Parts: sequence; structure tokens; C-alpha cells
Amino acid sequence: MEFRWNEWNLEHVQAHGVHPREAEGVVERAREHEWKRQGDGKWLIRGRGLGGRWLQVIFLIDPDDRVYVIHARPLTADEKQRLRRRLR
Repeated sequence: MEFRWNEWNLEHVQAHGVHPREAEGVVERAREHEWKRQGDGKWLIRGRGLGGRWLQVIFLIDPDDRVYVIHARPLTADEKQRLRRRLR
């Protein structure tokens, strides 16, 4: 899986305290059936990053099949609790 990073999306995820490689790990680990369609070609995944933190990542798939992350942030305590319940 290839990712496309530029100044805008790098700054955006880092502003939320997420390292780009950490966001990539969430996408790479998720199975496609775990992707949630968000409209306008956007996809959402909630999962663990490479460092083990729970993250939310929103991304697009470019015409050349590269992943373009448009948002990434740590999950709140409530979001983590709901996700853990669902994964049991």
C-alpha cells in the first residue's frame, strides 16, 4: 500500500499529535471490511497505530490507488471504550 503525503496533510495529522507512519499503520492493518464509507470518496478507520495508540484515520484513495490521509487523531476515552466493546 502506497501513501501520498504533502505539506498540508503532514501538518494536519501532526497538529493532532499523530506521526504519519502511525496513521499509515492503522490503514495497513485494517481489513477492507473494517473501512467505513464517509461520503465524497472518504473512508474512516479506527484502530491501533504502530505504537499501539488507538487512532481514527480518514483518507481518500487516489486514482492511482495511493492512500491520501486527510485526518488522523487519537481516539477519546469514550471512543476507545465503544470500540473495544464492539471488537469483543
